[in-house]
Amino acid sequence: MTQVAHKKRSALRNTAAFYRTFAKEEDGVATMFAIFMVFMMVLVGGIGVDMMRHEMERTRIQAVADRAVLAAADLDQTLDPEAVVRDYFAKSGMADFVSEVTVDQGINFRTVTVDATTTINTQFMDFLGRDTLQVPGISTAEEKVNKVEISMVLDISGSMRTNDKMENLHDAAGAFLDAVLKEENEDLISVSVVPYTAQVNAGQDIFDLMDVDRTHRYSYCIDFTDADFDNRAIYAGYVAGSEPYEHMQHFDASYSWNGDRSEDSIPNPGCPKQPYEEITAFSQDKEALKAQINQFVPRANTAIHLGMKWGVGMLDPEWRNFNVALGVDPAFTNRPADYADPDTPGSNETLKTIILMTDGENVSTQRIVKNYVYAQDSHWLHWSKYPLNYYLNRHVRSRDHWRWKYTKYTPSYADSLLNNICDAAKEKNIVIWSIGFEVTDHGADVMRDCASSPSHFFRVEGIEITEAFESIARQINQLRLTQ
Repeated sequence: MTQVAHKKRSALRNTAAFYRTFAKEEDGVATMFAIFMVFMMVLVGGIGVDMMRHEMERTRIQAVADRAVLAAADLDQTLDPEAVVRDYFAKSGMADFVSEVTVDQGINFRTVTVDATTTINTQFMDFLGRDTLQVPGISTAEEKVNKVEISMVLDISGSMRTNDKMENLHDAAGAFLDAVLKEENEDLISVSVVPYTAQVNAGQDIFDLMDVDRTHRYSYCIDFTDADFDNRAIYAGYVAGSEPYEHMQHFDASYSWNGDRSEDSIPNPGCPKQPYEEITAFSQDKEALKAQINQFVPRANTAIHLGMKWGVGMLDPEWRNFNVALGVDPAFTNRPADYADPDTPGSNETLKTIILMTDGENVSTQRIVKNYVYAQDSHWLHWSKYPLNYYLNRHVRSRDHWRWKYTKYTPSYADSLLNNICDAAKEKNIVIWSIGFEVTDHGADVMRDCASSPSHFFRVEGIEITEAFESIARQINQLRLTQ
């Protein structure tokens, strides 16, 4: 073998040995794996950054979309709903994001939908073939005024003469009526007004439709039995198996009298007798209702449970018989609606609600001993002229007063009856709003217990009563985010 051939063979052996050694060499493998893992970590972190940017943008767009449709769907909004939505996005620097605004509206509703869906470019996910991410921005809001039946149960007791409370009530009730009885709500919302003091004047028209054990011709109040406060209904006409309603005695319980025997000679009657103090049933005549309320003047004691009994009774389906006979607004002769059946879809389209307002608390109320000095025409005539306590203090020995009068309701017992009728109403999902107007802590507790929930109770002072009524009006006109 020549020297050249030997050198070539030796070089080949060395080369083969090098490759065999290289193939067996493991140095540097961990470094390559580490580089790969670092790359993957950066990629995963980048995906997280892209997703975080996506969520931040989605949240920003959704917040603007929600605010825009809520404002546009408000039935009080007089501007073009689509223009309102687009203006919200323009002022947020996102005018180009809005692709479509849909408005659906009718006499009692408005639904506004916006589609502001957009895309963002990815910074890391494009390595995986995803160059963009879609950012959804769809939102819908609806304000709908369902059919609503409202009983306004308003305190006109004597304590309303202090601190301009009666004037504040006039203003507050007027603001409420302005807020709920609008042209676009025509034939949808009915309002009944129940003024109460020591009693409630049903008015002759309503009184004549009831099965009443009549005694006199001076006023038209009813004394309910205790059991009536467990029952929501007030009945028109004869009811089989039931006793007639008791006619409330007509007298003034005060200790003074100026000798005036004119039509308004009873300044604080047990049963108020002026036409504007009568119940008004199922009306949508805003001006007439405001005119009635503006005539209210402070009267006698406070019997909240009696006012509430009438307010609830006027929402019970049994009251429909009264409305037909009374000839109320033709739009409401088929009201009150039946109570909602939770198992029947669409049966709850009518909201039944009561606004119960007082500036005090239940007090003791008196009646004359019937079989002794309130049993015949001459007695009824006598007490229509002379205040009870005025007469007794001048003509009857104090130790004999118990023969002439008695306490029908103590404050605690009246509270318990109020609680009963409130519970009966809530069992049928009648929504009760209560307003304690400059009340004591006890009065506040009683009114809070009657309300549908603590958030349905307002404790207010002075002109705050207007804010309470306006807040209730806003919540009756339910504004809700549907998507």
